[in-house]
Amino acid sequence: MSPRHNRPKGGDKSSAPAGETGDRYGGFGRTESWQGEDWSVRHVAGAAADGKRYRCPGCDQEIPSGVPHVVAWPVHGGVDDRRHWHKACWNAKDRRTSRVQRSRNAPRH
Repeated sequence: MSPRHNRPKGGDKSSAPAGETGDRYGGFGRTESWQGEDWSVRHVAGAAADGKRYRCPGCDQEIPSGVPHVVAWPVHGGVDDRRHWHKACWNAKDRRTSRVQRSRNAPRH
């Protein structure tokens, strides 16, 4: 019987596509252009979500703890400019109207 080889799973981080960098959550960050501005976008795995709940600016609904989502912020912005989006809402951001309307029973946060 040959000895077991312990090799890291997932391969080498240097093989990430151009413009993407690995982060501590195991996801990848990239830059996207939206509304004439460059945005840093990072996908957060559900297991890496930090136990907080966020409100998605796309649909104005809560993102529960442990749900995979997207964090986006302007490239020239700061930590306070980060916004947490549902993946589907981020992908549909160009198809949505600029004014999100709450349902009658939505909480007022």
